[in-house]
Amino acid sequence: TNRYYFNIFMIIMQNQSFVTEFILLGLSQNPNVENILCVVFLFIYLATIGGNMIIVVTIIYSPALLGSPMYFFLIFLSLLDACTSSTVTPKMIVDFFYERKTISFECCMTQLFAIHFFTGIEVIILSAMAYDRYVAICKPLHYSSIMTQRLCGILVIVSWAGGFLHSIIQIIFTLQLPFCGPNVIDHYLCDLFPLLKLACTEPHIFVILVFSNSGSISIIIFSILLVSYGIILFSLRAHSSEGRRKALSTCGSHITVVLLFFVPCFLIYARPTSAFSSEKNAFVFATIITPLLNPMVYTFRNKEMKNAIRKMWKRLIMVSCNY
Repeated sequence: TNRYYFNIFMIIMQNQSFVTEFILLGLSQNPNVENILCVVFLFIYLATIGGNMIIVVTIIYSPALLGSPMYFFLIFLSLLDACTSSTVTPKMIVDFFYERKTISFECCMTQLFAIHFFTGIEVIILSAMAYDRYVAICKPLHYSSIMTQRLCGILVIVSWAGGFLHSIIQIIFTLQLPFCGPNVIDHYLCDLFPLLKLACTEPHIFVILVFSNSGSISIIIFSILLVSYGIILFSLRAHSSEGRRKALSTCGSHITVVLLFFVPCFLIYARPTSAFSSEKNAFVFATIITPLLNPMVYTFRNKEMKNAIRKMWKRLIMVSCNY
């Protein structure tokens, strides 16, 4: 009996090692469409990196903004958006030039880890930003004593630890999947559900694991954010009309970003089955479009950010003119 199970184990291990790379079908198999998509996503990627870096540089070189916890968290949110986009978009753009799009097993696991690492951090950063708005609006007299630099630093460390824990759990049970032959992924990146379709095992238990990790986290965090903003909106009744307008403007930007982030997460992970016809579209929105829209939301809806960017550009123009 032991010999029998040993032989089965050896067969599984040999089959697992057989798959050394995956073939990605991408967004389209039409060369003309791919040429158009290549130009579009290259422009989006450059705009994403440029927009997020402008926010980071503006806050760093604006002492009035850098001293605010909200903008401190916004620096990390912008960096995370740039990292998330860089994990996916450059590889996809390069693949447009090749008819056969491949990714090695190791790179596939690395991409999977990186995507969930950065998005896991972003979930907690968004929660920290919601808590910051709650304290600023509901407990304004105690704001400076609560939202200290120490607390902000702890929240950032917790977000990195939480992102790492979330992604390492995904990697651990993904590595348990036996890949024994099929290696064609109907996607433009490596993620859990596309890989589950290739596994030589019954996927239902792994679908439950994905939901309990990614899906439940999305639902729980989003529910907490909804409750926190419900409390904030309720407390605004006691404020003046000008105070309500300013608070709603600040919270509106954050609520918009939260919706842009969580709606695709719900569509991708918070579902009881791995079959989802629009999964690619949801992923494009979550990993490519949302990182582009976030800096626009915080810039166009925020008067302080627009003034700070304007001042920074004036300083740059003056410095260039002096040279």
